Parts: sequence; structure tokens; C-alpha cells
Amino acid sequence: MNKVESEVVSSPCVSVCALDENDLCVGCYRTGVEISQWGSMSPEEKRNVIDLVKEREKASYIG
Repeated sequence: MNKVESEVVSSPCVSVCALDENDLCVGCYRTGVEISQWGSMSPEEKRNVIDLVKEREKASYIG
């Protein structure tokens, strides 16, 4: 296992846990499925979710 594979990826949770009508958390921008599977995801999968979260957050400000 290399350094990247063993790296701990922190949850984007900000303790504002509420899903909107699109199944996205209004606090961390993860889907319900992403939230429920976070603990069993690999670091690579978590980094992919973080990338999606960043895009969703940007899109929420655009409109």
C-alpha cells in the first residue's frame, strides 16, 4: 500500500445534517448514499466524493 492509498481522508461533514429534495445534504453536499457508505469507502473513493462535493457546492452558489 502506498502513501496515497493509506492516507486518511476527512469527512466533509459540518454537522448540519439535512437532506434536500435532491437527496443532497445541505451541510456537506453529499448524497444520502455517499453519507451512509463513507465509512466503508477507500481513500480514493472518498477523494472522488470530495471532488463531487466541491462541484456541488460551487453549483449551489451559481444557481
